Amino acid sequence: MTDTITIALSKGRILKETLPLLAEAGIELLDDIDKSRKLVFPTTDPNVRVLIIRATDVPTYVQYGGADLGVAGKDVLMEHGGEGLYEPLDLNISRCRLMTAGPKGVAPPQGRLRVATKFVNLARRYYAAKGLQADIIKLYGAMELAPILGLADEIVDIVDTGNTLKANGLEARELIANISTRLVANRASMKIKHQKLHPIIEKMGAAVERCKVADPA
Repeated sequence: MTDTITIALSKGRILKETLPLLAEAGIELLDDIDKSRKLVFPTTDPNVRVLIIRATDVPTYVQYGGADLGVAGKDVLMEHGGEGLYEPLDLNISRCRLMTAGPKGVAPPQGRLRVATKFVNLARRYYAAKGLQADIIKLYGAMELAPILGLADEIVDIVDTGNTLKANGLEARELIANISTRLVANRASMKIKHQKLHPIIEKMGAAVERCKVADPA
């Protein structure tokens, strides 16, 4: 399988927005992901296969060579740390913001903060860089509940429209990073399989640029 290119993807919004970009590179799945329980999918290119895994596992699979290429949000990559990865392309899809948020109209307390998030490493680095002491509480979902129930003073989470925050009496506070989806590559693969990976990256990049022209926003 040394000649096979393996691309790691995850289900959801990112997958739906990535598939047209892969199609531009001549790579389309032969099976309907929504109707299959497979984890490995063949494609229209006999030398390319696609893995469907958890979003948070994509950078790990790419880092350790389980996949040559992967598609992940910048938030996931920042949490992972990016070791062993090249990031050749910003796909400019699934854009959002990573922000701190807390109860509306309530100032963060002075001194040590309690912060709920699934981005534990990222949040720890962020508060340390600001010179703030923070106890990071890991949650896997429903972050908005943490301030409401007194579990945390604020949260670090992805914000798209902000409607979920508003519906739960919270407001966005500080921007940590603007997030978009990135194509990442295994460092060794970029050297060993360069002739096969480069055309894929180039064609996907061209598709991204065409989309920017079609939709400047």
